[in-house]
Amino acid sequence: MPDARTTPPSRPTDRILESPIAATWRSVAHERAVLVGVGPGIQEADLDELAALADSAGAEPVGRLIQSRSSPDPQFWIGKGKVEDLHGLLHVAGAELVIFDDELAPGTLRSLEARLKVKVVDRTALILDIFALHANSKEGKAQVELAQLNYLLPRLRGWGEAMSRLGGGIGTRGPGETKLEVDRQHIRRRITKLRRDVKDLRKERDVKRARRQKSNLPQIAIVGYTNAGKSTLMRRLTGADVIVADQLFATLDPTTRRIDLPGGRHATISDTVGFVSKLPHDLVEAFRSTLEEVTLSDLLLHVADASAPEVEGQIEAVRRVLEEIGAAHMPEVVALNKIDRLRGSERARLATRFPGSVSVSAITGEGVEGLLEAVGTATPDPPVEVDVLIPWARGDLVAMLYDEAEVLKAEAEPDGTRVRARVGLRELAAVRAYAVGAGGRSPTGEPIDHSLGSSQ
Repeated sequence: MPDARTTPPSRPTDRILESPIAATWRSVAHERAVLVGVGPGIQEADLDELAALADSAGAEPVGRLIQSRSSPDPQFWIGKGKVEDLHGLLHVAGAELVIFDDELAPGTLRSLEARLKVKVVDRTALILDIFALHANSKEGKAQVELAQLNYLLPRLRGWGEAMSRLGGGIGTRGPGETKLEVDRQHIRRRITKLRRDVKDLRKERDVKRARRQKSNLPQIAIVGYTNAGKSTLMRRLTGADVIVADQLFATLDPTTRRIDLPGGRHATISDTVGFVSKLPHDLVEAFRSTLEEVTLSDLLLHVADASAPEVEGQIEAVRRVLEEIGAAHMPEVVALNKIDRLRGSERARLATRFPGSVSVSAITGEGVEGLLEAVGTATPDPPVEVDVLIPWARGDLVAMLYDEAEVLKAEAEPDGTRVRARVGLRELAAVRAYAVGAGGRSPTGEPIDHSLGSSQ
């Protein structure tokens, strides 16, 4: 008997209120799927996330099969005996789709489909499929198609015949549905064009970003594991009409809004694409221009699902992606969301596990004021433009401006280096006394200590 469930897992009944657009993503006819996982000491619960991904793609998980082994089988990923178990489970459950929780080599996919006579999809294809479902903007669609074609290119041989036999559905959305039987040269030409399109669209994004930067408002990026409640929290913080759905990867196109911080300060805040473990590398590369919203921000608001049993693993998965895109060392505020689902003892335990974090419920509003205080404290003040004359003896200050500020112009003068720069509070404090026309310098160019009435 296969060690798999043959009854469909129960669907959550406590879905949050969804935007009208989100409802259009749900498939009317669910493909019945068997989920397969391989790894040392693997448990059925380890496939829960895959089940959620399958649900977001419109599949109906009707069974699970796992195999604990140190390394996958080179031909079928699972052992030959498990292949027979899987074949029997498909027949019993009436399933027409198999989803593996890993990225499979092209040869492995073909071997499995030839033996099982059903469509086989790996985790990467599943995630790409969800992205294809949810992409709305021109940039988002181009980025998803680019990632899909890079994934499909080495898998074309023999797949056209399989797809014509198996029909469409999950794993064949977006470009896959019409381009799987097209030759490699055509695919490569399409990839080249998409890269050019993404580059052009990136310029448009850069213009918008530059406009925001000129406003001198601090920029905050919301990051977090997919379905952690980032969009719901953004709506709570800003009142923005952003798409909210109890689905994985509901947000692909970044939304930027203004947020009011304590003390009368303001900032911009951007909702970004959610992260997930085993996020396909092609997808990270394709969405790199979008993810730059994260790397160029002043602060990260890292939203985590406090009710998830694997919350710690999810936080680490997000930080691994942040490291991949060059944002590992940016300042962050961790918001433990969905605490309305936790008992008091569980909340206390989480606060101990994640010191410095802020507990919050985007649904009820609990903890939102405390979160705004934490974000306001961690958000740097906007830079100001200064015009200073740094004496020759203080070359260290000129070096500091080049390292830590934005130098707009620098030129040598008889008394020192004239610098026009955009600086933060710390740099401003260091150079304020040398401001041109501010009366803060002695005749020798040294700062005056007015309390003493003499130069230092």
